[in-house]
Parts: sequence; C-alpha cells; structure tokens
Amino acid sequence: MGEQKRDRPWLMRTYAGHSTAKDSNALYRRNLAKGQTGLSVAFDLPTQTGYDSDHILARGEVGRVGVPVGHVGDMRALFDGIPLEQTNTSMTINATAMWLLALYQVVAEEQGADIAKLTGTTQNDIVKEYLSRGTHVFPPGPSVRLITDMIAYTVGNIPKWNPINICSYHLQEAGATPVQEIAYAMCTAISVLDAVRDSGQVPAERMGEVVARISFFVNAGVRFVEEMCKMRAFARLWEKVTLERYGIEDPKQRRFRYGVQVNSLGLTEAQPENNVQRIVLEMLAVTLSKDARARAVQLPAWNEALGLPRPWDQQWSLRIQQVLAYESDLLEYGDIFNGSEVIEAKTAELLAGAEAEIAKVLEMGAKAGNRGIIPAVESGYLKANLVASHAARRARIESGEDKIVGVNCFDTTEESPLTADLDTAIMVVDPASEQSVLRALEAWREQRDEAAAQRALAELKEVAATDANLMAATLACARAGVTTGEWAFALREVFGEYRAPTGVGGAPVAVAAEPGGELAAVRAAVAATAEELGTGKLRLLVGKPGLDGHSNGAEQIAVRARDAGFEVVYQGIRLTPEQIVSAAVAEDVHCVGLSILSGAHCELVPDVLQRLRRAGVEDVPVIVGGIIPAADGEALRAAGVAAVFTPKDFGITTIIGRIVDEIRLANKLQPWSPAPATTS
Repeated sequence: MGEQKRDRPWLMRTYAGHSTAKDSNALYRRNLAKGQTGLSVAFDLPTQTGYDSDHILARGEVGRVGVPVGHVGDMRALFDGIPLEQTNTSMTINATAMWLLALYQVVAEEQGADIAKLTGTTQNDIVKEYLSRGTHVFPPGPSVRLITDMIAYTVGNIPKWNPINICSYHLQEAGATPVQEIAYAMCTAISVLDAVRDSGQVPAERMGEVVARISFFVNAGVRFVEEMCKMRAFARLWEKVTLERYGIEDPKQRRFRYGVQVNSLGLTEAQPENNVQRIVLEMLAVTLSKDARARAVQLPAWNEALGLPRPWDQQWSLRIQQVLAYESDLLEYGDIFNGSEVIEAKTAELLAGAEAEIAKVLEMGAKAGNRGIIPAVESGYLKANLVASHAARRARIESGEDKIVGVNCFDTTEESPLTADLDTAIMVVDPASEQSVLRALEAWREQRDEAAAQRALAELKEVAATDANLMAATLACARAGVTTGEWAFALREVFGEYRAPTGVGGAPVAVAAEPGGELAAVRAAVAATAEELGTGKLRLLVGKPGLDGHSNGAEQIAVRARDAGFEVVYQGIRLTPEQIVSAAVAEDVHCVGLSILSGAHCELVPDVLQRLRRAGVEDVPVIVGGIIPAADGEALRAAGVAAVFTPKDFGITTIIGRIVDEIRLANKLQPWSPAPATTS
C-alpha cells in the first residue's frame, strides 16, 4: 500500500459562554490558545428568547447557561482581540439568529474585516425549538420568513457563512429514535429549501449555493454502531433529496456537511466518571467512518449532569479530540466500513424507515397547501411522537431492559476523587454578575442616541409588515444601539408570540399498570388518597418557571402522573412564578412540581414558595426537579421544598409515588409507603 495522505482534522470546538461578555471572551481566548480550532458560542436564555436582561422573565437566568448579549457593545466585548475574519464561529441561536448575526457582522466591520470572508454558522433551526428546546418566540410562519431572509442575505453577502444548521441534536434529547431524528431533520431542511426557492429572493441558478451552505448539527448516542449508520443514512438521503428534488448537479454542493455534539442527555450524575468513556464512544460514531465524518465536533464535559463545567473539564474534552486526531492513525485511511454487510444492512434499514416517515410528514404539509413540516408541528403530531418515544425509552431504563452502568446496574462504587467535594466539582456563576449586566445595560440605554434607536425600531416594524427582506433593517437596529429585547418585541408586535403544543395529551401509555407492579401500586395510592381527601382526582401542577425550555423531564413526569391517575395541569414552558401560583390556586391543586435545568432554581423556587404562602396555600407541597447541586438542594429543602429530584432519580414511577406520599404528609395522612432514601 502506498503512502496515504493524512486527512485534515475536523474543527474542534467547545460549547462555552457564561456570566458576562468579558468573562466569556477570556474563556474563548484561553480555549483557542489550547488548540481549539473554532468557537462555539453559548448564549444565555434571555438572549436566546428575545428578552433584555432586566425583563421579569430573565430574573435568575442572566449569564447562567451562556453569555448575555444585549447589544452591539456586548458583542464587541465578546470578541475583543479575536480577529473574526480568521475565526470560524458557531452560534447556537435560533429565534433571535438574525439579530445575533447582525451584531456579529457589525463588530466584524468595526474590526475592518471583509464580511465576504466570514466563516461560521448560525443554528437558526426554529422547528426543533417548537419540539424540544423551547427557545422559540414567533409563530412558525414568521419564523420561517426570518430564516428565509437570512439565507437569501448570506448567499449574496456572506457566502462562506452557514445561515442555518438543521439541528437534530435536541430531537434525540427529546426522545427521537434514529429514524425520527433523520426524518424530522430532513423534513425541516426540505421545508426551508422550499421556502427559499418559492420566496423568489434567490435566482433558480443560485439554488446550488443555498444547498451548499445548509449544514446539519446532530446528536451521537452511545450505541455508536447504530449512530454511525445513522450518519451514513443521513448522507445518502441528503444526496438523493438535493439531486432529485432540487436538481443540484454539482457533487460538492450536495455534500452532507454536519457538526456534532455528542449526547449530553446520556451523561449520568451517578458515577459521573463513566461519562468519559461514553463521550469517547460517541465521538467515534461520528469520526470513524470517513464517508460520513463530522466537519466539526464539540464534546460535553464529564460533569455536565452535575452542573456547569469548569475550564479544566472543557480542556479534558478538547484533549480527547486531539488525541484521536493527532495521535491515532484514523485520518490516514479511507472509509474502513465500506463493504461491511452489517453496516450496509443497518444503514439501509434506517434509510427506509426515515423515508417512510418523511413521506407521512410531507403529505400532511401537502394537504395543508404545501406547508412542509409546519402542519405536523402545529397539530402536535411531531411533539406527541417524541414524547411517546422518550416515554418508551425511560420505561426501558426503569425496567432494566436498557442498561445504564452505574445507574440501574453495576451501581456499587468506590468514592470518586473527582466528586469528593461536589461543590467544587463544577463551576458556579457568581450571582453578582447578573447585577453587573443589569447596570451595564442601563448605562448603555442612557448613553446611546435614543432617537436613532427608536427610528431604527420603527423602520424594523414597517418592514416586518411587508414581504421585504428584514436583514437590512436589523443591521440598522444593531448599528443604532437597539437592544436584544427591543428588537424581539418590535417583531412580536407584528408577528405575535407562539406557544407550542406540549405533546402530553397525545402521548400513549408507556408503562402498563400490571397487577402487582409498581405503577399499579402507585395508582392504588393515588385513588385511595383522593378518596380520603374527598376529591374526585388528585391534581398535580407541573410548572416550568423562567426561560428554561428543556421540557423533556417535565413532560415525562406529566405523562406518568396522568397514567397513575392524577389530573395533570401542565401549561408548557416560560412562566413567571406569579403565573404558576395563580394556576395552582385556580386549579386547587394538591402538589406543585417545578422543573428547572438552567441553574435558576435558587432564585425562582423560593419566589414560588413565598407567593404560595402569601396566597394562603399552606398544605400544597412543592417538589423540584433539575440539575441541582447538593448544596442547592439542601438550601431548597430548608426553604420549604418537600423533595428535590436530580438526574440520578431515574425511576419516574417511584417519583410519582413519592409525590403521593408528600401530598399525604402535607394533609396529615399516614404515609402510603416508605420514601426512597435516594430522594430524601
């Protein structure tokens, strides 16, 4: 065999950002110095959902899960000293993607960059936000328009930029099977390409340029053979769709281009050191097969199920990539799986299943006037499918059919030096940073040219009411010092705001209440408790305060509580503590369950407790679930929370049983069953 030319490594990124733009800039510069070859910007939830940091819904969320960017001044600070013309930047931003791209372009221009040379990606996939991650703002129609306008603008002005990153990552976290992940991502891509083609903004002869800049962002789970075959099926399907549906002749423009973050959902709080080998296996799924290799990879850190990773934890994940790329011989060979009957058969199976589901979804769109995937979103069909798939997966874990090492098997363990001190095993955002962001935002508004900002906003609303491309008006807003919340609320006035279907009502029963089984026992406890309290049914309110849109856990609790005989009140995401308490009082519930994964629990949960007490509600227990460090859990219980559940509490039926016991305790009834020690 002759000497093989070594392939160039994929882009290596770390998803990062926290506290303030200045703090995040320092982190980015350190990561680049360690050999990271691209930036992946995590924005905080107010920025993602179009709120300024001083909005009521932003309280407790500022700088928690990413960096707050409220205006062009923050964007300047974020990239201070980082030459954007030479940097490949990925921005995980969706509903407000046009706004963040405008801020990025303005800062690049201020640096003297040629914007035609800018490289990077805006995620900009709003469909999966309706289905999984929950950072949507506007209704589907206007959201697709924003995406279409961005694509048309970048093709003409920033031709090396990926204006959309079709993101199936969060679909898998919401429960999608490999077939569903392929199918729903491909339906989204088809819907976007159809919208661009039909808008008339891009000449037919330039559609190849549009297709060439569509990228994907996928999830890779620990079943790495299946995940690798999923990527091969993805690549084949994209080749087929772009050639047959859009007539793209250039093979380079049809190339399936994707980045990946391996599966954070599969990381465990129990024995978290096991997450290192999970991350490695998941990375192999998207790197081993050259014909379907990721163009960019970012790995989570071993401790993400515990809280926010420290810089050292992120460095460890970067080094995992570097060892594979630079020490191993992987990049010296062609595709090592070509010719494998096993790989070919599994790939063909996934491809056939995905094509069947795509046909079903697009048929729904055709019946609604060729609206692509949108009718399947609006009807709740897609969300119900994901909730059902997730419920089935959780049921397999609870039964032991799916084995999770350290969780439902092999759970005896030595003490880990990595978690000997849980309070220092993660990074904690300084609460004072939120106040500094608020002060800086106030100063920004005072110092800007207010008249210019208001003129730009008025122009934005005028353009939004027409069919004209919104990018120019958005850039004008960025240059005039408009804030993130002002831009988004101007468009809310024109487009309205959207609450997506929860999928809970349409989800089938996932666990049978077999005689003698755990669910049957909990059902009996629910019925007996309701009878003793003289009510028809026990009522559970499941609430998500703040801006955290990761609703998977809340949905699974709601579905299992329903199956156990509760009447469940679940209004979806993005509620204030005041709204949650009002619903609890109006519905006369017996328990309030709060779900928060953003780290805002210390701010929002005590607020709910205080409002319940002021409303005279003393006998309704409040339980909390989420990624909650041990010290925070103790503080919440001291404040009056009845029980705290974290990812280690994987038995959903057991949790429902515990809720029944808390209701009985609050109402001075004898316990139905002993409380599990793990959730004390």
